Amino acid sequence: MEAELPQARTEATRAALMAAAREALVDGGFEAATAREIARRADVNQALVFYHFGTVSDLLVAVLDEVSARRMASYRPLLEEARSLGDLFDAGGEVMASDLAGGDLAVLVALMTGARATPDLAAQVTNRLEPWRAFAREAVTKAARWLPLGRFMPVEEVADALLAGILGLELLAHTTDEDDVVRRVIDRAAGLGGLLAATAGIPDE
Repeated sequence: MEAELPQARTEATRAALMAAAREALVDGGFEAATAREIARRADVNQALVFYHFGTVSDLLVAVLDEVSARRMASYRPLLEEARSLGDLFDAGGEVMASDLAGGDLAVLVALMTGARATPDLAAQVTNRLEPWRAFAREAVTKAARWLPLGRFMPVEEVADALLAGILGLELLAHTTDEDDVVRRVIDRAAGLGGLLAATAGIPDE
């Protein structure tokens, strides 16, 4: 029983497995995140994957939960503290670039890819996307306050497009030989934000 193990050893093993699973997803995608590969990277017995998490899918979802919570903690203050459209574009672009460079977006994209062929994973990944869809709607709603005719913006559709675009940047980063192509896309988006900000008025309260 897990209760019979020293708590520190249990927590260390779980942390090692989660770190190894994240590395496997980032380095090789969903196909690479097998129990054997995760155990190899964590330098533990393969049986511990199932002992601590039940299934590989549950371990991967735990990794996604950790990544999502950490990234939301980075994004949330940016949205709350933004006082202009320029603030949103500048801060969002920097955090997005950090997510791409650090591999956090790769975790989500890998799990979305795997979910297509893994029914027990699909519903869990879909549920984890909902807070991000809600966050995107909140960001678009706030940005619309600074845009001419922003009150007529189809918030839900724009938010979904924004989320799809962010995920698409991760795919682009792994399908091009140009090292700086994603950075250029983010910079162009920031430039567009600057132009929009120049036309923005006082936000509607």
